[in-house]
Amino acid sequence: MPIIIEAILVSAGMLLIFAMAFLALFLLAITMFPIERSLSKIIWEATAPKKLPPPSKGSFRDFSKRH
Repeated sequence: MPIIIEAILVSAGMLLIFAMAFLALFLLAITMFPIERSLSKIIWEATAPKKLPPPSKGSFRDFSKRH
């Protein structure tokens, strides 16, 4: 087999293997996306700051009587 044809076949094989590995990782990422999204939502909800109660609608006189 001539060296040129062999080089072309080896290069084509390497490109095919690279494309297959890229496709496998891409399909894995698409498959794992819903799981990652739900875990991210759980973490954001767990680390969100707690909401403070709304301030009372008292007047300045009520404040001065208490303090």
